[in-house]
Amino acid sequence: MMSANYISTLVLSSSLRYSITNNQAALSKASTEATTGRFADVGLQLGATTGGDVTLRADLSFADQLVDTNGLVGGRLDVTQDRITQLGSTATDFLKDLIAARSTDGGGRIILPPASSNLQDLIGALNVSYNGSFLFSGINTQTQPITPYQAGSASKNKVDADFLAAFGFTQSSASVNTITPAQMQTFLNGPFDAEFASPAWNTNWSTATDQVMQSRISTTEIADTSVSANQTGFRKLAEAYTMMADLGNANLDQSTFQVVVDKAIGLVGSAITDLATLGGDVGTVQQRITTATDKLKTQKDILNNQIVGIEKVDPTEASVRVNTLQTQIQTALALTSQLQKISLINYL
Repeated sequence: MMSANYISTLVLSSSLRYSITNNQAALSKASTEATTGRFADVGLQLGATTGGDVTLRADLSFADQLVDTNGLVGGRLDVTQDRITQLGSTATDFLKDLIAARSTDGGGRIILPPASSNLQDLIGALNVSYNGSFLFSGINTQTQPITPYQAGSASKNKVDADFLAAFGFTQSSASVNTITPAQMQTFLNGPFDAEFASPAWNTNWSTATDQVMQSRISTTEIADTSVSANQTGFRKLAEAYTMMADLGNANLDQSTFQVVVDKAIGLVGSAITDLATLGGDVGTVQQRITTATDKLKTQKDILNNQIVGIEKVDPTEASVRVNTLQTQIQTALALTSQLQKISLINYL
């Protein structure tokens, strides 16, 4: 004897709703994969091999960070190199002025304006900042490295005090013309020289550290990526400009004035050589960064290709799944709608 199996419309409707929910989740996954070309859930899909994919992505992220960092470091070094070049060019022009003024009547008055201007330009160049950091401050990047040379500053006060202690009068005194060449030589090689050497330089002029910034420029390389205002070339220029701007040269006896000029010529000539060497060192680091960045970009391409190979899906297959699931969902929705219209009243 045959029997009939009764299935209520509620059971059928619930089954269809469950099917729709599952298919909608699968559709979301398939749509993502068709759009991105990679697994929607990489960990679920790769299972035990997920660790290798995570490692590759970590390496890619690190390489990407290094490329970005190198871009910032390269920008800082570009500005640094520009300032060093500028200071070297100014010093070269000043050296010519010194040689011309040495045997010229009134040479002290002639050399005073460029000396004063160059001293301020030097301080301004060393106080340059980039992205909120002072480039020549060493590791003390949040503090302006060089204090202005002006009335009331520590550097100006100390030079004035040294001059007064050595000669018994100030730089503006008419008695300046009584200073002998020997007296001036002793002053320049003694107290005045000491103002531009440690510890006086670090006390009265500079807050920069001798230690400079270091940056990782590749997975295996670390480089010095800043320059300190305490470099000897900068100190020599500061000394030469200061002695020509603020030692009363306009009133000095000609032979004494020549002692000052000869000292300044030696300092500026040596500083030009120091700056050329410093610029070469910065250029070497710039080239290292360029080379390292090129290698990192190549590594990024290789890593990205490996990751794509692991995570990629067939976009055609994913698109077919999308279409199939959309059809199934539409069919289930249509059936659900039909079931909801069924009513026992229609058959009574």
